[in-house]
Amino acid sequence: MSFNETIFGDYCAGAENATDPGVIALCQVYNLASDGGAAAGELSDGVNTFFLLFSGALVFLMQAGFAMLCAGSVRQKNVKNIMLKNLLDACGGAIGFYTIGYAFAYADNASDSKTFIGNKNFLLLSFEGSGGDWIGWFFQFAFAATAATIVAGTVAERCQMAAYLAYSLFLTGFVYPVVVHSIWSGDGWITAFRDDPWQGVGVVDFAGSGVVHMTGGATALVAAIILGPRKGRFYDEDGNPLETPNNFAPHSVALQVLGTFILWFGWFGFNPGSALAIDNSGSAETAALCAVTTTLAAACGCVSAMFTDTMIEKSSTGEVSYDLTMAMNGALGGLVGITAGCSVVTPWAACIIGIIAGWVYIGFSKFLIKMKIDDAVDAIPVHFANGMWGVIAVGLFAEPDLMAIAGYNDFPGIFYGGKGALLLCNFVSIVWICAWVFFLMTPFFVILNALGMFRVDALEEEVGLDISHHRGAAYDMSGAKKEDVEELMEVRASKHGKVEVPKEVANAAEETTA
Repeated sequence: MSFNETIFGDYCAGAENATDPGVIALCQVYNLASDGGAAAGELSDGVNTFFLLFSGALVFLMQAGFAMLCAGSVRQKNVKNIMLKNLLDACGGAIGFYTIGYAFAYADNASDSKTFIGNKNFLLLSFEGSGGDWIGWFFQFAFAATAATIVAGTVAERCQMAAYLAYSLFLTGFVYPVVVHSIWSGDGWITAFRDDPWQGVGVVDFAGSGVVHMTGGATALVAAIILGPRKGRFYDEDGNPLETPNNFAPHSVALQVLGTFILWFGWFGFNPGSALAIDNSGSAETAALCAVTTTLAAACGCVSAMFTDTMIEKSSTGEVSYDLTMAMNGALGGLVGITAGCSVVTPWAACIIGIIAGWVYIGFSKFLIKMKIDDAVDAIPVHFANGMWGVIAVGLFAEPDLMAIAGYNDFPGIFYGGKGALLLCNFVSIVWICAWVFFLMTPFFVILNALGMFRVDALEEEVGLDISHHRGAAYDMSGAKKEDVEELMEVRASKHGKVEVPKEVANAAEETTA
């Protein structure tokens, strides 16, 4: 059903004496929206501010998703540690992005020249106090915190807390903002948001497959290589390679699934929210399309990864099983893969992007194992590998009309007759992000490692970081004392005759006593 402005106006004109609060409020909104003056502008600003507030809150909720996913993926002895690191990601991200990160990312360049880094709004001191300024910082902070938290799972169970906090501040305060400036700022050197973008189109990375996920994933890759694998993962106690890598079972599949669903839910703020406005038909159409493509890519990535893994297993062993980890990470890989092009590809293309994302995840995960690079939660295949795939996919599947609606030049992808300018720009962004992150984070982690600040002591790792660093285990697994159980049974026997102690109660009491 379409909106008929004339009918709506006539209705409100005849409801001047209405007493129903709902009718009054509805007509007040209509009058503001139809008034072409300052009141309409204020309503538009309010709607857009609320849209970014809601979207940013969903993105921030993804921190809880990462926390649950990581906590479920690690062993029980390291749950407190990984949860605290996820919490500190949000804290470090807020401090780093507030002090210098936002200033480096978004500069007010009056000369309209291309710059490498921003230089205004340190500590937000230059803000004029408008709602758009404040909510813009909040929304972008949530993205910065997401880039930082990607590394948490990769280095789980063996990374020192001080090193982790230092990395979080450095990434959100400098490394990530420079990438943001180059691609998303209006004066970035490869941005699409200029009158004269590079190659006539610039880099199209709508919500950050490259800017956010590749940056975080590349940092995780460097950290994993320098930090080394967990004890017993690829080598025995004497340092000899294991014939088959040791897989450490997750301590809670329920937390893993909960984290995956929270992340998927948060992605509906991540991708549609990147439209940055909702007060006009073009922005509304873009946000709505993003919701559809995001859903389809995640679903197809989940199915693709799980059933491909099942077919590989059947062909090699003759057995058939369905791996939940493959399904979860396949869905997350599909979400990462669609993030760059969620606003410029059609639903059928989103399905293809998701299917290939599942394959990319499987392939890169196996590659890491072959190279003996230990990623405790497979964050590198999900974010780094599929971040690259997502950026490339835009150059293949971008539809010109959708490009124009989303605010870009209408350059088509290869499959729509494009001549490769868009694909070239996006490929350059992949090379740029990898070069920048590797150049900065490699010496950063090497220095931390040389100073003995990166990896925990071997005995502390064996005992578990919860006990060695956080004053005790995450779960209280103690049961009733054996003597208390026996006393209870004696009391019951005196009242009801002989009472046998249930076997499971007796066993639990004996284990507690032992």
